[in-house]
Amino acid sequence: MISDITIGQYYKGDSFVHKMDARIKIIITVLFIVMIFMCKNFLSLLLTAVILVAAIAVSKVPFRMFFKSLKPIVPIVLFTAVINIFYIGGGKELLSLGFITVTSKGVFTAVFMAIRIVLLIMSSSILTYTTVPTMLTDAIEKLLSPLKVFHIQVHTLAMMMTLALRFIPTLIDETERIMNAQKARGADFENGSIAERAKALVPVLIPLFVSAFRRAYELAFAMNCRCYTGGEDRTRMKQMKLKASDFAALSVFVAGTVGVVLINKFFGVVI
Repeated sequence: MISDITIGQYYKGDSFVHKMDARIKIIITVLFIVMIFMCKNFLSLLLTAVILVAAIAVSKVPFRMFFKSLKPIVPIVLFTAVINIFYIGGGKELLSLGFITVTSKGVFTAVFMAIRIVLLIMSSSILTYTTVPTMLTDAIEKLLSPLKVFHIQVHTLAMMMTLALRFIPTLIDETERIMNAQKARGADFENGSIAERAKALVPVLIPLFVSAFRRAYELAFAMNCRCYTGGEDRTRMKQMKLKASDFAALSVFVAGTVGVVLINKFFGVVI
């Protein structure tokens, strides 16, 4: 399960999505998330799913990478589905066992929410799969630059966000190595009660925290040795430039958002 977490990983490629301006990709990701939450029926949700599948196909990132990123959230999806099935009333009654009642609206809501969560995770994954951390940092800094009026250190904020995202795969690999080392010493993480499993994780968490602090110190020391400074005086080797193709891609998602609004208006609200 640990190895299935792919948050923050970059998939090297030469697709149209990889070449897009990172600022536009962030805006499109936010717009697509808004689009997902605007969906009020299965037809509008189908439209967002089609747009997402088309974006994945254009990115040339294997679908197995996205399915792999979904494995860790399966318990969350199932839990959300169960809550909606048993606690959402209305519609036709499908099953009644004492105080438990399953209705058609509860089932529809459960399926709708599960699809919505899956689309959210997959859409967010495209951004990290197709954008290198340095470009992501520059893009966040550019987009948040208006906050400088309020004397907010935008560069520091962007660097912190990107480093946190960048070190997730590193910490996952470190966790897996520590767990394998503990298993070789006879540790059991799969059997026993919940309390016993939690207790077995202590020998994993302590070395992991020590390793995380050591990596943070080494990174800070390396940045100081290279005389790293952020802010206005810092130059960039690669300058971001918006192209016509970036605006064309953005217009597709804007059109998709308009389509979702029209579908909700003319086909009604189901959820």
